[in-house]
Amino acid sequence: MIALAVLRHDQRLADMAGGDNISESTVRRWRDEAIGLLAAQAPRLDRACKKNARQGGEVVLIDGTLIPTQRRTGKADRKNYSGKHRHHGLHFLALTVERAPVEHGFAHLKNWRILAKLRTGPAHATQILRALLVLTNLEVNR
Repeated sequence: MIALAVLRHDQRLADMAGGDNISESTVRRWRDEAIGLLAAQAPRLDRACKKNARQGGEVVLIDGTLIPTQRRTGKADRKNYSGKHRHHGLHFLALTVERAPVEHGFAHLKNWRILAKLRTGPAHATQILRALLVLTNLEVNR
C-alpha cells in the first residue's frame, strides 16, 4: 500500500516512512521492488505486434506524450529539453490499432501523480511507466 501511495499520490518517501516509524530507505526499497515486479508484467513490443498480426491487424498507429521532468544538469540537460513544450521531459510512445484508445490510455496514465513531474533518471522512469501501465490496465479493465 505504501508503494501505491507513492505512485498514485506522489507522496514523499520521508513522509510515508515517518508516520509509520519505518526508515526512508526501507520505503524506497519497497517502492523499487513493487515497481520492478509490476514492470516485468508489462507487455513487450514484439509480443504485442505478433498478437496484432494474429488478430488480422494490418495497421499500427504510434503516438507519444511528454512527461515533465526536473531540469537535468551538465550534458544531459539539452537532450531532455522539449522546444515544443518549452520544458524538460521524457517522450513516451505507445502503439495502438485505433487513435482513441491511445489517447484514453495516456489520459489514464496521467492520473498517476508521480507523472506530474518525474524526479528520476530516464532508465528508472521507463520502469516506472511500465509498472503504471500494468496498474492502469488493471484499473481500466475491471
